[in-house]
Amino acid sequence: QVQLVESGGYLVQPGGSLRLSCAASGSIFSHNTMAWYRQAPGKQRELVATIGSSGNTYYIDSVKGRFTISRDNAKNTLYLQMNSLKVEDTAVYYCNAPYHMGLWGQGTQVIVSS
Repeated sequence: QVQLVESGGYLVQPGGSLRLSCAASGSIFSHNTMAWYRQAPGKQRELVATIGSSGNTYYIDSVKGRFTISRDNAKNTLYLQMNSLKVEDTAVYYCNAPYHMGLWGQGTQVIVSS
């Protein structure tokens, strides 16, 4: 029912910027909180940021001030603007609805390296 397709990941230098996109289908948008997650090699997947249906946002401390989560309900698309990227941000990034979890997409890989 729900499809989540992440895109925008790339190889980027430390200090650089990327904007990730998550195209969603099904009933996941409009009424649900949406979130970005990431999984570094050999580590567990972790929550990065959330945005509620009314636009309220939450960020983990390590990305606060650098990342911005946003949504366009008309386009059923979730975004993550990533600025001042660090090597520790290297991971595969995924989107999902944390309170109504769907199947995980393939994610999009972000590699921050000099």
